[in-house]
Amino acid sequence: MAIMAHVPRTQRVVPPPNRGLVVHANTGKRRPKQPYFQLRRHPTLVQSVTLASRVVGLGFLGKACLTPLIEKYSGGGGHTPPGGGSGGGGAGGNGGNAGGNASNALVGGREKDKKKLAPVSITLVSFAVSRKAYTKLTAQFAKEYEEKTGIAVKFRLSFGGSGTQARAVVDGLPGDMVALALPLDVHKICDTGLINKDWQERAPNKSVVCESHVAIVSRKGNPKNVMSWSDLTRPDVQVITANPKTAGVARWNFLALWGHKQDQGEAASLDYCKKVFENVPIQPRDAREASDVFYKQGQGDVSLNYENEVILTNETYGDGALPYVVPDNNVLIEFPVAIVDKNIDRKKPETRVAAEAFLQYLFTPTAQQEFMDCGFRPVDKAMKKKSKLPNVKGIWTVDDKLGGWAATQKHFFDEKGILDQIQRHVGEKRLAERRAKKRRQ
Repeated sequence: MAIMAHVPRTQRVVPPPNRGLVVHANTGKRRPKQPYFQLRRHPTLVQSVTLASRVVGLGFLGKACLTPLIEKYSGGGGHTPPGGGSGGGGAGGNGGNAGGNASNALVGGREKDKKKLAPVSITLVSFAVSRKAYTKLTAQFAKEYEEKTGIAVKFRLSFGGSGTQARAVVDGLPGDMVALALPLDVHKICDTGLINKDWQERAPNKSVVCESHVAIVSRKGNPKNVMSWSDLTRPDVQVITANPKTAGVARWNFLALWGHKQDQGEAASLDYCKKVFENVPIQPRDAREASDVFYKQGQGDVSLNYENEVILTNETYGDGALPYVVPDNNVLIEFPVAIVDKNIDRKKPETRVAAEAFLQYLFTPTAQQEFMDCGFRPVDKAMKKKSKLPNVKGIWTVDDKLGGWAATQKHFFDEKGILDQIQRHVGEKRLAERRAKKRRQ
């Protein structure tokens, strides 16, 4: 008679008796051995690995999405299944290599063993002007994912200024994924520990899913003849741009303005930006509100905004579309996506698997085409060749020209940084003008 090491009853492996039959540890019933062992599996392991067997057919879901789940709940590497004993598997439990065999057998999974799993929900927190793109992309992905896996994915979508959204996640908004207007906002969440520090390495292109540039929109017929960065300092031109404290687009606008004169030195850039902001009568909360102020309310002579937002707004207004230019010597705007690890790990494992799949899906030709249809520039090289948007000369990045996001945040956007100096200068000048006007009266 074979001698067995002690294994908790709920996970007991029973050696097969003669005639090729195996005895179930709980019921005592015999059946042909297939495979060698019989294991009463923890429900979480059953669901996780059954899910793995279902999603193998998804082209955008790599092996990397599945391995952590199998290792975590099968006992590989010494982990113990939740609520179970120490016999979970491979190198980590008393069950020898049974857990490893179990995971392999389960991942192979027979059709009749697959179970209908409950839906999973993913909260996606994104910036204002991505609403159209992500509304369509989440619906497309959910349909395809359910067809392939039998698992329904329900997305909850939240949109607003990128800086505001990032602060909301830090303050407790339970976002499972963030799609924000600039890497800086994701870094801020990462600094709190909510997002793992390797977030840029977990997807192609440093997790940047699409791109854009800063555009200058003018009134019909361009009566002020605004064609370049230099025209924005003219005293007869009022400029609408969003608030850099709340909106990602405004920070991109600011960096584009700064970069225009940077080759001439910091003093030249500072003087130029001061003159532009002296021409800014109002700073809306985000890119979409900036469009409303300019298009609906008719304020300002020109507006600085994302190229994609201008394209989408012009499509919306039809005959009311306004002319715009995308000047050369422009910043490359990068829109990143990341999984909020601490939030998503509070949910069942299937949620992370779906989120990882969605992250990879955003880089597929289907998703890249949707970004293009919404006015964004794709990151996929093949799709870039299909883009009909004009070529822009002298494109530069924050990493190349400004020393990266950490240096950019400290130099420009931290308290008492360059932006605060400019805003203070503008405020003091306007106060002096009002006082002088009052004295004249």
